[in-house]
Amino acid sequence: MVAKLYCFGESGNAYKAALTMTLAGYAWEPVFVDFFRGEARSPEFLALNEMGEAPVLVDGDRTITQSGVIQLMVAEKTGKFMGAPEDRDEVLRWLFWDNHKGSSQFGTLRFLMNFLPEDKRPQETIQWLSGRVRAALKTLEAHLAGRDWMVGDGPTLADFACCAYLYYPEPFGFAREDYPNIGQWLDRIAALPGWQHPYDMMPGNPSDRA
Repeated sequence: MVAKLYCFGESGNAYKAALTMTLAGYAWEPVFVDFFRGEARSPEFLALNEMGEAPVLVDGDRTITQSGVIQLMVAEKTGKFMGAPEDRDEVLRWLFWDNHKGSSQFGTLRFLMNFLPEDKRPQETIQWLSGRVRAALKTLEAHLAGRDWMVGDGPTLADFACCAYLYYPEPFGFAREDYPNIGQWLDRIAALPGWQHPYDMMPGNPSDRA
């Protein structure tokens, strides 16, 4: 049975799971969640995930939520993208950093700047969060100086977590020309066999609501 990933293209968190499964050769298919029309808050979806969030992976009799947990499950089942045994702690360190300092802030700022009606965008919050995003990008840029991958000698879950929101075209304070190490790293990930942009890998695109 092919695993089903409840997801939508605008979600960088869903992209982490989709990208990890795709590059690991883990069979899956998307199930579109119409997030912007409130589907994630519907009784049917809340019965699937009480947190009201995507992604959700349904694989046989297992239902798994939270992108990092899905990534770890895929790595454990396929034996791919955890790095060398001695790299495990470092992979997890960056996975948790991304969830707290990276994607959580990138995604929130991108949403506030692009997906709220213009007259409802909280400018003071955007200004404050923009500083947090710049600090996180500075940390990532410095870490990637002199290295090809986040951890060890090849791609790991840490790469697929930390990169997820940085491929999106909607502005939230990230420009590749300002962060050359990050830009080159994103190109290396995009060169991996099977890579696709999130809007190509999952259903759902801002143009659908234009």
